[in-house]
Formats: sequence, structure tokens, C-alpha cells
Amino acid sequence: MANFILNALDELIRPSGLKRGDKIMAVSLSWGGAGEPGIIQRYKLAKNRLETEFGFIVLEAEHALKGSRFLYDHPELRAKDFMDAFLNPEIKGIFSCIGGDDTLRLLPYIDFDVIRNNPKVFLGYSDTTVNHFMCLKAGLASFYGPAILSEFGENVKMHAFTKDNFIKALMDKSPIGKLEVSDQWTSERIEWTNPENLNILRTMNFEAHGIMCLNGTGQVKGRLIGGCVEVIDWLRGTELWPAASVFQDAILFLETSEEMPTPDNFRYMLRCFAAIGIFDKINGIIMGKPYHEKYFEAYQECLLDVVVHEAGRKALPIIYNINIGHTAPMLTFPIGVLVSIDCDNKTIELLESGII
Repeated sequence: MANFILNALDELIRPSGLKRGDKIMAVSLSWGGAGEPGIIQRYKLAKNRLETEFGFIVLEAEHALKGSRFLYDHPELRAKDFMDAFLNPEIKGIFSCIGGDDTLRLLPYIDFDVIRNNPKVFLGYSDTTVNHFMCLKAGLASFYGPAILSEFGENVKMHAFTKDNFIKALMDKSPIGKLEVSDQWTSERIEWTNPENLNILRTMNFEAHGIMCLNGTGQVKGRLIGGCVEVIDWLRGTELWPAASVFQDAILFLETSEEMPTPDNFRYMLRCFAAIGIFDKINGIIMGKPYHEKYFEAYQECLLDVVVHEAGRKALPIIYNINIGHTAPMLTFPIGVLVSIDCDNKTIELLESGII
């Protein structure tokens, strides 16, 4: 394999955007729930939406629907599906079915040259953060956003906010522009294994906070890097951890999973990032809405304590309560895109498109 080393986020290759008629590949890179009885109906609903509402042609990777036990036992075949999707010239986008907790087991089987030499859209979130850092190591910009089962397979209908932001990020080559916060949100869990539950709309909550600025004044710019904070924490010490220069002048985006790490655990993860110098290099932080808004205030205190007081970044902009990751609806964040934060007006603007 080539010894490509990513030194800065502006070196990332951007993939071609998606359009109606494109073929996309559904992959199960962690949990294999898409192939489980009951849940497979959710996959079929999502596939139908992707084809009828977006005009894509959806194909399944060879092992994507083999079920959770099979895929747990065969990380090498999950990795093969990932590599095959990049190698197939007919495939224009690779969409993660869902996250999980063991994507890191794919690492020994990844050929980073395959990713770099066959750039295309890759989309997902949660444990899929690992795959985003694989793309990052290969030099490919990827997209932190909806998964097939959870967002495209949303009960009854897809959230318009999620759909509109997906289209803006992946099907429109113009700069993405200012981000909005959805006026409603939900984290209600309705059991997936009963197909009849697909007919039940989840209960929505009205947004009470909007975009919050916890720290900083004025405007800063930087390129986006980040993901699920618990998963990023797992990557320390692996070959997926970026060179220190990649974090220089970046905007770090973080979000927490449905496991809702305690404030103490969140604080420990932040302290580790501080110890390895991340907060000394970045230009700002964007933090997602905590799952179910649990620890909503406590996470703010952790950020201020660790970043501002302990790490001494007294002027570092920290933006909070953004619709990324484990919340519904959600934004699609293009990793590597230049973003501007205006602390005084509490705005975030993506100054570029993530596609070509």
C-alpha cells in the first residue's frame, strides 16, 4: 500500500455528488440488524424510500443482510463488503445500514489505497465514526449523517429536516450555507423488531434552546473533523488516529450516543483529548444535542471545565445543541468542509460543498 499521510484537512479528496439514477450500496459494517427477522421490514421500507423519494438504485453488499450473529463472527467479510463497494465502478455512494459497537474489528482488513483511489460518497454515523476515520486516513472526505435503518427507515415518514439537509449536502454542489436548528426533536425509542410499529409516529418535542454559544466571541473558521465522542475515544493509539497537524485550526464536532455516557465519563474523554493536545490546536468546538437531552446542563459544565479552565482555552468558541448524530431529525456534516462560527450571532455556516 502507498504511504499516503494526511497532513491537513484541506488535502482531502471530495467525491462526486449523488443524483437520481445513481446506484448506492447498503453496507452493514458493525451490527447486522438489517438482516434480522422483523427489522428487515424496516430495511425494505428505507430502501423503498431511497428509490422512490430520491431516485437511487439501492443494492445490498454481499453480506449486509446476513444477520447480526454472522456479521459479528466475520469482521473480515464486513470489511470485504466495504472494500468491494469502493471497487465497484457502478456504485456512486456507500450508505451504512446502522452503527453498533465493533467496527474497529475491520481495521486489519482495510486497504486504504482502495478507498483513496476510488473516491465516492460514504455516509453514516455513530460507530460508523470508525469508517469515517478510515476514509480520513485514506484522504477521502466523507459525510457524518443519516443511516439507512434509523433515518431513511424512520417510522411513517422521513423527517423533512433530515431529508432536506441530506439533499443539500450530497445532491447540491453549491455551498451548503447557514445551518438551522430543527424546531422539533425526538429520541423516543419504539421497538424495531415489531414491523407493525413502523406505523407509529414518534412523539416530537419542541426545541426550547436553539443554537447555544457556551464560550467565545466573534468569528472563527476551520475545517470539520469529528464524530461520536465515545467512538473517537476508542481510536487513540490505533493507526486511524490522525497526525497532530490534521487538528490544526480545525473545528471539532462531537456528539454522544444513545448510551448517554455519564458526565464523569464525558469529562474523562475530554481530558484525554486535552492531554494529547487537541484543544491546543483547534479553532472551535461544535457539540450535538445530548441524547434525550439527558445531562444537557452537565455536559456543558464538562466542556467549560475541561476546555476553558483546565486546558486554558479561555476564548475558544464552543457551540452547543446542534442536530448532529444521535438525535432526530439530523444534519449531514461533510468532514473536511470549511465552516465559519459566529459566536455573537450564534450561527454556523458551511462555506463550501462537500462534493464536486
